[in-house]
Amino acid sequence: MMNTRKLAIFISLIAVLFIFGCRSGGKNGQETIPADLVNNPNSASGTSDKGSLPVIQFEEVEHDFGRIIEGETVSYAFKFTNSGKSDLIIGEVSSSCGCTVPSYPKTPIRPGEGGIVKVAFNSNGKRGYQSKNIVVASNTQPNTTVITIKAQVVNPGTEK
Repeated sequence: MMNTRKLAIFISLIAVLFIFGCRSGGKNGQETIPADLVNNPNSASGTSDKGSLPVIQFEEVEHDFGRIIEGETVSYAFKFTNSGKSDLIIGEVSSSCGCTVPSYPKTPIRPGEGGIVKVAFNSNGKRGYQSKNIVVASNTQPNTTVITIKAQVVNPGTEK
């Protein structure tokens, strides 16, 4: 009798964890785009139609802030256009450092339209030459684009 009761409690716990662990939703409560909206040109048959894909085209893929003072937060807006033939969906934008925070459009970008990937860099605790990569993952081919920010972080108290 005792083993059956323990088993029932264990199964109930697993069911609760499964139900709440599999909720759909993005990181930090952000809404995510359903996977069926992403057009992956690679198929099991090996055929693909790359001509109908979206194309993310940045005006520039690198920005140099020049000399900035340690502790300063600077930001830059990387402008892009979807020069492809279908909707562009940016799934995620990640940076190589916690000091670099990107923001990006969460809705599909129609062909011919554009958007901005904004990157904020907090130089607190940083010194010298800094280069940070930001990876933009989207439904393009290839599916990632790397943009870069650079800065020379100086401490005015120690500079001569």
